[in-house]
Amino acid sequence: MDFAHYSVLLAETIEELHVKPEGIYVDGTLGGGGHALEVCRRLTTGHLYGIDQDCSAVRAAGERLAAFRERVTVIRDNYRNMRAALGQEGVESADGILLDLGVSSYQFDSQERGFSYRFDAPLDMRMDQRQELTAGEIVNNYSESELYRIIRDYGEDRFAKNIAKHIVRTRALRPIRTTFELNEIIRAAVPAKMRRDGHPSRQTFQALRIECNGELEALESSLEDFIDILKPGGRLCIITFHSLEDRIVKNIFRKNESPCTCPPEFPVCVCGKVSKGTVVTRKPIVPTEKELEENSRSRSAKLRVFEKAN
Repeated sequence: MDFAHYSVLLAETIEELHVKPEGIYVDGTLGGGGHALEVCRRLTTGHLYGIDQDCSAVRAAGERLAAFRERVTVIRDNYRNMRAALGQEGVESADGILLDLGVSSYQFDSQERGFSYRFDAPLDMRMDQRQELTAGEIVNNYSESELYRIIRDYGEDRFAKNIAKHIVRTRALRPIRTTFELNEIIRAAVPAKMRRDGHPSRQTFQALRIECNGELEALESSLEDFIDILKPGGRLCIITFHSLEDRIVKNIFRKNESPCTCPPEFPVCVCGKVSKGTVVTRKPIVPTEKELEENSRSRSAKLRVFEKAN
């Protein structure tokens, strides 16, 4: 598989990173290595640190970046541990950091991983297979109210209440073990006329994946750390794929640009909070028509960029 083909907003991200040949860069979601490869092609004496918690992605990216092995260090970890992981490599700061928060094509197309409603597989969805919590555990053990909250908030599905009710009713008779079993339950919970707007399982599967991997917590707890890691003038590029992620990125970028908490009527700032930099993208960068035609998975992608103050 040509992973570079599936690297969403590739040209735009590389352009916004302002890659310096001698710079230090971090790809916190290495995936198949598509973005990382383009960074490496622009380095001479610089170095790229690629982080991913998925052992399959680490292996695939390692192979893809083999020609640049002297300029690349691949680390298996969650990007939320970036500061510690870089510290173990003797690195305290970086010229640029990028995150592509989409599930990689490698994960979606690995049928046995259970990420996709298109393949019949165990309900797994773990990005890091060392963790114990799986989508199956969530489906079979979370309370009805917890399932409703997850599907409503993370899947933004208006039929969340009915889907949660159907899941609980079914699992009282037998455990729900596979993606196709869950598909049938969701299909029964969604009115027939609404199934024409795409696959009825899409939002529930998204919600389960986010919960299983703690995706929003990882993002929210990490962004300010990433800004602190940046060198003066360094850039942080984040690609999101749904409104919840995008909102977190937008709000944290804005807060770090304008952190003052003084009441508006104060003539001067007395809180002492200083801006850490500038939001480069007032509006997010989105895929071109050409990219949308070539890769339908890019349709909801948004790129936001923050530049550290000099």
